[in-house]
Amino acid sequence: MSKLFPQATLRDRAPYRFDIVGSFLRPDAIKQARRQCACGDCSVEELHAVEDTEVAQLVAKEKAVGLPNVTDGEFRRTWWHLDFLFELLGVELEDTKEYSTQFKAHMHRPVTLKITDKIAFPKVHPFIDHFKGLQKAAGDYPVKFTIPSPSMLHLITCVRTPNPKLIERYAGNEEQLFADTTAAYIDAVNALYAAGCRILQLDDTAWGEFCSEEKRALYASQGVNVDAVAKRYVQMINEVRAAAPADMVITMHICRGNFRSTWFSSGGYEPVAEILFGGCHVDGFFLEYDSDRAGDFKPLRFIKDQQVVLGLVTSKNGDLEDKAVIIERIQEAAKYVDINQLCLSPQCGFASTEEGNVLTEEDQWKKLELIREIVDEVWGDK
Repeated sequence: MSKLFPQATLRDRAPYRFDIVGSFLRPDAIKQARRQCACGDCSVEELHAVEDTEVAQLVAKEKAVGLPNVTDGEFRRTWWHLDFLFELLGVELEDTKEYSTQFKAHMHRPVTLKITDKIAFPKVHPFIDHFKGLQKAAGDYPVKFTIPSPSMLHLITCVRTPNPKLIERYAGNEEQLFADTTAAYIDAVNALYAAGCRILQLDDTAWGEFCSEEKRALYASQGVNVDAVAKRYVQMINEVRAAAPADMVITMHICRGNFRSTWFSSGGYEPVAEILFGGCHVDGFFLEYDSDRAGDFKPLRFIKDQQVVLGLVTSKNGDLEDKAVIIERIQEAAKYVDINQLCLSPQCGFASTEEGNVLTEEDQWKKLELIREIVDEVWGDK
């Protein structure tokens, strides 16, 4: 029993008290195999074999550190989001002069997404095999799979892009774009469920941008009604949630950018809290709370029955947080949300892109060990 919260209990359902966002630093073996494959020095099959080995080793480490569910670290991806989206029918990856979001670091080859035809989920999408590979490595152990939120396609092609030039099907008819995207995601979720997925996380940077007064002003100047778009995103996510099987857990991670330990937006959750926390029917929110950029806990007053996974431990550097400070912040958050609706995780993944954040593999595991210790102290030993 927790001495801090006598009523606190552990959870046997995702999101767990001790949880993760998803990505891990890419091992050297994967980086080398990717370089060799790009140069034609090894086959795609040989690259996949290396990925299989490294995912299996990662899963073993995740189990060893005590995580109640494991991920594949996004080892098979270049980006956390684009790899999924450009494999949808009607979407292509396109080179561009610069990224639509500006990080505080040098970016690799700038790319974006272009809608070229009706959006749909294909009969064969590589992420289905990615999930099956993770499940094989995990055995009977619970696994979590991550994909970008459906809002990301519209955000990239219609919000971040001033005066978007859409194909005839969607020009002047954003409702059709939302409808097709929703249908594609319903098919994706059902395909993942059929493959065995029971814990799915939607990763979403739209809300981080909509928290930023600077970004809100920019988008408003370009004719975007940010609150109206936010409500439509919630509707889209709720339709996907409603169409998913009841025993599938669907959560959302809200991010303000995560590339080489940098970010692209700042601002507390208040501008989106009522629309998102009060209206989105996901089972839990993974929220960044590792710095002042995320604001205070007051917006959590709009939370309904969702779990809130507090990202109080940063993934952006290797400095180990003070356990007492983290526990104090959990106590502060518990003023707005019941302690048994709170969980703890890193603030983001350790490598949202293949470059990874500026910390070591040893650092990332120490971070997780710290979170496990705090969870045991706050919610009671297992």
